[in-house]
Amino acid sequence: MAILGKIRQRSLVLIIVIAMALFSFVLADLFRGGGGGKAETTVATVNGIDISREDFMRKVENLQRQLGPSVSSTQAMNRIWDQELRKAILEEQYEELNLTVEREQMRELIRQNLSNFEEFKNDAGLFDEAKLNEFIANLRDIAPEPAFLGTSPITYESWTNFEKDMAAGGQYQTYFNMVKAGLTTTIYEGEMDHKLENDKVDVKYVQIPYSSIADSLVEVTKNDIAEYVNRNLSQYKVEESRDIYYVEFKEEPSEKDDEDAKNKVLELSQDAGFSDLDNIQAFINSNSDLPYNDRFLFKDKMPLNLVDSVFQLNVGETYGPYKQDALHIITKVVAEKQLADSVKVRHILIPHLGATRADASVTKTVEEAQATADSIFSAIKSGTKFTDLLELSSDKVSNEKDGEIEFNYDAGMAPEFKEFSFDNKPGAIDVVQTGFGFHVIEVLEQNDPQRTIKIANLGIEVEPSEETVDEVFNKTSKFEIAIANRDFQEVAEENEYVVKPVSSIKVLDENIPGLGQQRSIVRWAFEDGVNVGDFRRFNLPSGGYVIAVLSAINKEGVMSNEKASVTALPEIRKEKKAKMIREKITANTLDEIAANQVQAVRTAVSLNMKNPTLSGAGREPIVVGTAFGLDEGETSGLIDGSNGVYMIQVTKKTAAAELPNYQAAANRLLTSKVSAANTALYNALKDAADVEDNRSSFY
Repeated sequence: MAILGKIRQRSLVLIIVIAMALFSFVLADLFRGGGGGKAETTVATVNGIDISREDFMRKVENLQRQLGPSVSSTQAMNRIWDQELRKAILEEQYEELNLTVEREQMRELIRQNLSNFEEFKNDAGLFDEAKLNEFIANLRDIAPEPAFLGTSPITYESWTNFEKDMAAGGQYQTYFNMVKAGLTTTIYEGEMDHKLENDKVDVKYVQIPYSSIADSLVEVTKNDIAEYVNRNLSQYKVEESRDIYYVEFKEEPSEKDDEDAKNKVLELSQDAGFSDLDNIQAFINSNSDLPYNDRFLFKDKMPLNLVDSVFQLNVGETYGPYKQDALHIITKVVAEKQLADSVKVRHILIPHLGATRADASVTKTVEEAQATADSIFSAIKSGTKFTDLLELSSDKVSNEKDGEIEFNYDAGMAPEFKEFSFDNKPGAIDVVQTGFGFHVIEVLEQNDPQRTIKIANLGIEVEPSEETVDEVFNKTSKFEIAIANRDFQEVAEENEYVVKPVSSIKVLDENIPGLGQQRSIVRWAFEDGVNVGDFRRFNLPSGGYVIAVLSAINKEGVMSNEKASVTALPEIRKEKKAKMIREKITANTLDEIAANQVQAVRTAVSLNMKNPTLSGAGREPIVVGTAFGLDEGETSGLIDGSNGVYMIQVTKKTAAAELPNYQAAANRLLTSKVSAANTALYNALKDAADVEDNRSSFY
């Protein structure tokens, strides 16, 4: 009570203290960019235009629902990002130019996109705008319920989005046409292009390949690499990235787990349920990791690893246990039958409301459809020709072939349809119900009857036991504790764990080589406060763990010399080898150089500037370009090429045939320019755009 009294006496002080604490918390949040500020509500800002986080994430979720589990959230996000970035960049251009899609242009776009739909055609088969307007008005009236366009459902909201997309396409086409109008190609350019392709030169040459000097004889220093990188800065510009290395602890079955699975399948095979052929399907589906497959197998359709061992068995006999993938399996033959490998039948299909692929014209109930099929069956049995009744069938495809269908046993037909066709002899006729409706089926032919078998696979998957899972967890924990005070690489080596390095991870990457989708590792590597040498444990979706270490923080700018050396070293070696080759050559003619350097004098004919390839040596643009700068009979000096040091002699020069007019060549060049401009235009706008990308904060 005394304590309560003191609290009451100092209640004002407590209120002030709490208020101050809350105020400090709010201030701190504001300084961190919180408080519901722009950074929390905007995925990106493109040339001053904000892309709303809420709208962006809704579009990503919608796309994921459409595409299903085959596409990850990051992949869906990147697709929406490309769309939204393009939209923001181009809309700014349209606004500056006051580009809009006028009514007449919109009508033409709609006509181009929708003229083939029967819903919008008049009696003459022509596009009717009045029918389109009626369709849109109906969509608006029944919203949010969908109507059907062809066989696809469409709502009023999706229709308005379609119109917006169509208008955006029209705007871009107008914008691109304006750019295209500014692209020109002169007659002179056409003439030059003709000559580049058709001026020819023949040469003799000698090559001293760089490979003639061993790499071990060429010393490359760190200064050489730094100097090369400085000379080629544009090649070595990099985005901000992270390097990591990791050790993976997989939850893989042990030898004991494998033996336990084998023993379990042997134990189950002794169960009475596995011997009861009449009820074996229920036993397999309850006890096996392989579902029961209730179909007969032909010998040539059986897996190669089983055909010799299983197909020869009698009903009730077994084969196994054997190992296949991660399963121990015992296979039992449960039935055999003589079956044709293919059949020819003819049928009449009477669909009903709700049947598969039943269109809007189908109005019969199930009972009415069955009554119609029964009456057709009775008429045929009474002597009416099958083909005379085909007009009653909804299967218009088979009707064109007198209602006939040929298919093999493995074809994807309705099970009831297939069963009747293969289990009955030619001449049999009856009414059969499937998901498509009621069929009047007549068996016409059965081809190549042969023995088939039905098998039951009792399979137990080899999985890591609880003991194995615990052991993996303990190993991971011990390693994690050890590296807290010791070197990661050293501890891994002691335990014979494989350390896998990963370089240049970008902020929005999703996959880690060797691990697959591991967005959580990427996010961690880029978190504020995570420093080189920090490590963390991550769970693997497939079971097990990864312990990753941040090994480098690579800032945006120029690649480090160490990383640049991967591509710089071969080029530096080429430069040094070229110098070494030059220093040991004193001869001035091709024959002398060839003799001194133990090389052959070779020939290359019909070289042209458009495809600067030297036969026998590969692509050599500098060498071929030098040849075109020489006169016939003239010999070059030493040339540092891509694959070696060369000396060439021009033996023949053939000028391109003069054309009466070079307009056709100019037109080809213009077509090429226009084709390239479509992509280059957007890429140029994107490169010039001011983009503040906040996606990594949300994904």
